[in-house]
Amino acid sequence: MDYFGSEVTRLIEKLSLLPGIGQKTAQRLAFHIIHMPEDQVEEISSAMVSARKNVRYCACCCTLTDRELCPICASPSRDHSTIMVVETTRDLAAYEKTGKYDGVYHVLHGAISPMMGIGPSDIRLKELMTRLKGDVSEVIVATNNSLEGETTAMYISRLIRPSGIKVTRIASGVPVGGDLEYIDEVTLLRALEGRTEL
Repeated sequence: MDYFGSEVTRLIEKLSLLPGIGQKTAQRLAFHIIHMPEDQVEEISSAMVSARKNVRYCACCCTLTDRELCPICASPSRDHSTIMVVETTRDLAAYEKTGKYDGVYHVLHGAISPMMGIGPSDIRLKELMTRLKGDVSEVIVATNNSLEGETTAMYISRLIRPSGIKVTRIASGVPVGGDLEYIDEVTLLRALEGRTEL
């Protein structure tokens, strides 16, 4: 039943399409938006439209950026010979918060999951292998400690090992089944420092 009229109901429905936003949260957000000054609402909607139009994958590491190269790949102060492989851009952000990693990243945008029909060709492995033709000394596999993350780590290890490049895996300070984006910086740092060779 429509309690609020079609405009409010439509806004609630559209907000509830966002991940992690249920009906009650969507309703709360909708009422908040309606009571905001109109110029602030226009700024939010403009930022959303602009981001959707202008954000793309970094030509090097495949993270999200509005430039050809993301700021990390473009930085001459980063160690470009060490690549940390992560599943998502959120995982990259989690490691950047530690402030202790000075290498670069490669974002897979997923993990191998045969049960979900996601194979090696469905994630950004081809782009990683292309990058390894350059001057790379170590690949740190920082996929989640889930079945899919472990499967992906083993696959990457087998793929890279013949090239002679050192392949390491983050230590198990990260709990099994835990997503990197929700782990605190200290645990992430311990996992990075305690990584082991695959």
